[in-house]
Amino acid sequence: MNAPETISVGVGRPPGPDPIAAWRLRAAWHRRTALLPLGYLAAAAIAGPLSAAGVLSGWLVLHLVLLGATTNAIVVWSWHFATAILRARAPQRRLSEALRLAALNIGVLAVLAGGSSGLPWIGVAGAAVVFAAIAAHLLVLAVMLRRALPARFAIVVRYYLMASLALLTGIPAGAWMLVLPADRRARMLVFHVQVNMLGWVTLTVLGTVLTLWPTVLRAQLAAGAERAARRGLMLCGSGLTILAAGSVLWFRPLMAAGLTAFAAGVLVVLKPAVTAARQRPPTSFAALSMAGGTCWLLVTLGWDTWALLSAPDPAVAADWFDSLSVPLAAGFAAQVVAGALAYLLPMALGGGPAVVRRNAASLGRLAWPRVVAANAGLIGILCPAPAAARLSGLILLVISMAWFLVPAIGLTVRLRKGAGPDRNGASPASATAP
Repeated sequence: MNAPETISVGVGRPPGPDPIAAWRLRAAWHRRTALLPLGYLAAAAIAGPLSAAGVLSGWLVLHLVLLGATTNAIVVWSWHFATAILRARAPQRRLSEALRLAALNIGVLAVLAGGSSGLPWIGVAGAAVVFAAIAAHLLVLAVMLRRALPARFAIVVRYYLMASLALLTGIPAGAWMLVLPADRRARMLVFHVQVNMLGWVTLTVLGTVLTLWPTVLRAQLAAGAERAARRGLMLCGSGLTILAAGSVLWFRPLMAAGLTAFAAGVLVVLKPAVTAARQRPPTSFAALSMAGGTCWLLVTLGWDTWALLSAPDPAVAADWFDSLSVPLAAGFAAQVVAGALAYLLPMALGGGPAVVRRNAASLGRLAWPRVVAANAGLIGILCPAPAAARLSGLILLVISMAWFLVPAIGLTVRLRKGAGPDRNGASPASATAP
């Protein structure tokens, strides 16, 4: 059996004469940036019951999770993994990255405010700022990939590039919908959902699965995983392009062909992940939550296929997509983000092996009951059940999410004066990718 390859979450030995100070700066950076997705998830957990009561719109809850929490997590961690995979040196001062994140969140908040308050042009201006931030993120990743030496897992960065291109395609459609009359939004909504859900979110998750999933399981990388990732990217990329064109034209043969190719790509990528899970079945909260989210990805993909291919026109498909928002946001995106952060945060914040283990344990207590409760709650919300049963499902879901958010937010705001590298100067926050 081959020895596992080590990919440091801290991205190598920090530059400068004082490694302890450098690692403290790095931990402080991860503490601050982690509050972004966690804050949006907490807002969504509060807004969800208010939306069910008719006080807030479901659109706001969906975009708090997908545009707020998920997009921030993707931007922060895709850059982070890209530097690790390509063996690039992360700068001590992250001014350009901080500016991109600041612009992204100014734009996100403007979109949320404009879309939920009936002031569409504020949302359009916010979408333009988000577009600029994602374009800058894409440019940084592309330059990094171009300058890097050949790397074993460089295909992961190509997933991030294609995902960013998909979001840059979907943002103008979303902004346009803010100013279109309601009866003219259907076709744009169908297109917007496809490129953002399958492109931005799903492609990023699939690319990250290659290295992060076996790492979380502490399993060997399955044989053929890299080849599967390359084939999967080709299938998903071509399928998404065909599907996007078919959605705009509302041409079923194109949509069917695109969905078939994309689904085939997803299955190709997930096959090695299933093999790794058979070697080391998931037991931690991080692994179980990511697995649950991936299962909901397959559910939403099937749901999306049914809506597109059976709806008589775009307006009916758009109406059916409303029911897709709960499994997409709470089932897929929120669970994957929570699982990934539950693993990555203790590693990135560091503090030494004992502190990392203690922090990981605080985020992972009672893993099975929490994940089962969250998914049972989702099923209760989605099933045609009495109002009391659906309310019980919502309560289960909110409690399960709060059980992760409260210790995670506490972990990020707590001061850690003793954090630093070990006696050999190595990062205390390293992950092992098989």
